[in-house]
Amino acid sequence: MAEVGEVLMSVLSTIRVPKPGDRVHKDECALSFSSPESEGGLYVCMNSFLGFGSQYVDRYHARTGQRAYLHITRSRKPKKEDDSNSGSGHPPKKKPTRLAIGIEGGFDVEQEQYEEDVKVVILPDRQEVTSEDLATMPDVVRERVSLSMTGIMAADSVSHALQVQQWDGEVRQESRHAADLKQLDNGVKIPPSGWRCEVCDLQENIWMNLTDGKLLCGRRYFDGSGGNNHALLHFQETGYPIAVKLGTITPDGADVYSYDEDDMVLDSKLPEHLAHFGINMMTMEKTERTMTELEIAVNQRVGEWEVIQESGTTLRPLFGSGLTGMKNLGNSCYLNSVMQVLFTVPDFQNKYVSNIDKIIDEAPSDPTQDFKTQVAKLGYGLLSGEYSKPAPDHGDENAASEPRGDQIGIAPRMFKALVGRGHPEFSTNRQQDAQEFLLHFINMVERNCRSASNPSEAFRFLVEERIVCQQSQKAKYTQRVDYIVQLPVPMDQATNTEELQEAERRREEGDSSAPTVRAQIPFTACMAALSEPEILADFWSSAVQSKTTATKTTRFASFPDHLVIQIKKFTFGLDWVPKKLDVSIDVPDTLDLSALSATGQQQGEELLPEVAPPPLMTPDVEVKAPVLDDSTVSQLCEMGFPLEACRKAVYYTGNTGIDAAMNWIMGHMDDPDFGSPLVLPGCSSGPGTTPTESLSEEHLATIVSMGFSRDQATKALRATSNVLDRAVDWIFSHLDDLESMDVSEGGRSAAESEGGRDPPPGPRVRDGPGKYELFAFISHMGTSTMCGHYVCHIKKDQQWVIFNDQKVCASEKPPKDLGYLYFYRRVAE
Repeated sequence: MAEVGEVLMSVLSTIRVPKPGDRVHKDECALSFSSPESEGGLYVCMNSFLGFGSQYVDRYHARTGQRAYLHITRSRKPKKEDDSNSGSGHPPKKKPTRLAIGIEGGFDVEQEQYEEDVKVVILPDRQEVTSEDLATMPDVVRERVSLSMTGIMAADSVSHALQVQQWDGEVRQESRHAADLKQLDNGVKIPPSGWRCEVCDLQENIWMNLTDGKLLCGRRYFDGSGGNNHALLHFQETGYPIAVKLGTITPDGADVYSYDEDDMVLDSKLPEHLAHFGINMMTMEKTERTMTELEIAVNQRVGEWEVIQESGTTLRPLFGSGLTGMKNLGNSCYLNSVMQVLFTVPDFQNKYVSNIDKIIDEAPSDPTQDFKTQVAKLGYGLLSGEYSKPAPDHGDENAASEPRGDQIGIAPRMFKALVGRGHPEFSTNRQQDAQEFLLHFINMVERNCRSASNPSEAFRFLVEERIVCQQSQKAKYTQRVDYIVQLPVPMDQATNTEELQEAERRREEGDSSAPTVRAQIPFTACMAALSEPEILADFWSSAVQSKTTATKTTRFASFPDHLVIQIKKFTFGLDWVPKKLDVSIDVPDTLDLSALSATGQQQGEELLPEVAPPPLMTPDVEVKAPVLDDSTVSQLCEMGFPLEACRKAVYYTGNTGIDAAMNWIMGHMDDPDFGSPLVLPGCSSGPGTTPTESLSEEHLATIVSMGFSRDQATKALRATSNVLDRAVDWIFSHLDDLESMDVSEGGRSAAESEGGRDPPPGPRVRDGPGKYELFAFISHMGTSTMCGHYVCHIKKDQQWVIFNDQKVCASEKPPKDLGYLYFYRRVAE
């Protein structure tokens, strides 16, 4: 023991006590998914507080020289039976009563009970020191090591802090209309029961307008259930802003909705407002589920395996290489589904998994913050099969005799924290759009593969847009880069129109037994809608120097190795309320897009002159005030969008009307300068200007990584106020201009510079035959991308496999007609 004491004394200066703000990784290895529950436990460096599994701790010691580690091993305690549920083997879980996470009454964050064994280990000889051993050592050693051990064990681990982020979906604000709400003295008195919609006679989901006492049904949901929108229509006709849901009124409150504020709200004068119509709030009892209870019920159902298993069949669990489940970290199914699919693509496997040893050897001092390391860790975890094992059921003695769908799987906490860092949506525990996350991740790959092989090139392709002026018959050709084909859904092409109309008629008549009928849309109709020419009603033609009509045709200028198709199921109604189209599309297993190949300039075809349209501004050089359609700006502002965003929308769409401006807004809502003041071309000062010295180096590097020179990237950013997304769009619509620019050395990747030749202007894209086969699809269940649940199906060795978070099973009837994102790979000829 004296020898161990001497060793501890020699490393004492490297042992630190965690301070507030230190990141302590005591639940997960920085380089693998090993944890204290894994075989060999977890070793936490007592200097950097990074955790390592037994297979990586020696490597970390060799690189850094750090010798002192806190070795944590952990095993689950057997679950005890609850007195109120004796004999069942499972204590009853508290039913959520609040739409929240990590808050009393909300969904519980899983809290397992563990037995822990903790000791200090000194490398390289792995000498062990227990708490009892410390008691016999000198005071200076005992105190320093004990404080470090206690501090590490008491600190909130990074993964636990991420897991228990509190989220409260019930926090409601006081309505701005509540204090001064005007109520009509129309003599209306509401009975305590027997309510019906005054328009359609529905007896459920009834809302009372607090201004005039009208009883009307609520909104219709995406599947046809709910109401018939009569309460919303009443607000649009009258402007009376607030309604209360009858059946939810109790002495403690009720569901109150503000149509003007488009949210559930609080009404501090609710008793007074109800009394105006003869309702005594103190005597009311709840007879309908509140909106919160309905959302909680949906969230609970979504978490059950029965909801998403195919046709009610019992699916066979699968285990092994490439069949690893991923834990849901709280609405992270969108991330799980996307990453499962991406790591079936050879480019991602070769980039991150085949080179994992090299990546780990080259990892920086804190690998938890390194993009390449964390992606490689995730990819290896999914493909290796090391974590694809049945999850133990500690409450069931017979668990081993019957395999279950749940796996040990992997929990991508470090990965999620890293890719979501700084992002207003992906850094939260809220549900997100899988398509938006896919593009976000591809963008991160682009930024982190500036001078090396780039796996996102597997999805990158060029789109050719041909615009023909109908007056002069002259054409204009532009190219842009894209990663996803967005396929429109022409609802008017449904093949079961009569069934849909009959179901709609029965719902409007209040027939609660009316079946839910799903629109059957042919895939060929969707492709036709994609390829047919688009009419541009107010196109400014440089040939005739005025606005006229033009047609725009979109074609593939290149075909990627892997093609992603998004079904545009999520749209907006006439009232701009988001909705999901409930459709079935006969998506084919094989696809031939050869007919959609771009042809370029036609023989004998004249091009439109390269003359810019007249600027939307007054001749006043100093002010340069844009001439904008005030009525369009006002309409947009009334929808709740920022004034400056509305002005930009009208400016950039050339005063062509509300529809074009609204489309611009929906396409630019995620822009970092969305609400910033409008900056006009030629302005030399003010926010948004981009002199060369202020250009973002990160934006420049991103564009350079796509194959352009630094000069070309600079020109694009300066032309678009230093906004990356717009700069990329700009650069692909000005390729002809850029070809005349000199390609500077700064625009070459390392490999190209070594080769001694200038790279061609434009993006690095792959091309080949436009024939594909389906290998994966991601499906969504729920009313919008912001709620519900995602799963993915992947074809492995001619067998469809369903990945539903931690559950991986053989698919019996893959619902290919109900997907949201479809992934195809090129068929070799």
